[in-house]
Amino acid sequence: MNRKKFLKKGAWGLSSIFAIPSVLAAGCEEGNVDPSSCNVMPNETAGPFTIKSPADWVRENIIGDRSGIPLMMTFIVQNTNDNCAPLADVYVDVWHCDAKGNYSEYDGQLDGDFTSEHFLRGRQKTNANGSASFISIYPGWYPGRAPHIHIEILDSNENSLLVSQVAFPENISNEVYATSDYKGTFDTSNERDGSFRDSLSRNIVDTIGGNITDGYTINKIVKVAG
Repeated sequence: MNRKKFLKKGAWGLSSIFAIPSVLAAGCEEGNVDPSSCNVMPNETAGPFTIKSPADWVRENIIGDRSGIPLMMTFIVQNTNDNCAPLADVYVDVWHCDAKGNYSEYDGQLDGDFTSEHFLRGRQKTNANGSASFISIYPGWYPGRAPHIHIEILDSNENSLLVSQVAFPENISNEVYATSDYKGTFDTSNERDGSFRDSLSRNIVDTIGGNITDGYTINKIVKVAG
């Protein structure tokens, strides 16, 4: 499924999502191997709602039963120890809240107990281009935090190389949160967020495209010391 077809159909119209090609990352990879800017992505807190058993959730489609604006996420992992060359065969773990601000696998949240649910969490291994992709929904928000996605990169032995968070452009978030599945304007701006306000330019998505009708695609280069 390529980017144009995804945006045309939206995630809900897909009969199966099992082979997202690396072509999604190609435009983002070219021109980004720049030694002068080959620095590790900022480390951020993993937060209180990390994946409990990530190996059980190796999947590209992490939507589960959640509703929201479709989102295709492509992460391109680069190795700062090798002039930011693509880093293949490492794990990419992602997790984020649903449209209402709730995480799966935990109790005591905004809307109750989700300990037996596993939505919006998943793991993929990077290909030869250092790329891994997920089908999800645009994340919601909860009090005190700007919209974000959690990400962890692990080597083939599952040793953690980086834990970080990915931020979103506020104009896009405002458009998404005005739709019916979401709960209106977020209460914390990117600049006031306690996790990435001091490194926003390196945490925010590199590219984003699409609209609230067809869904969005994002690309994010994640630089680690591999």
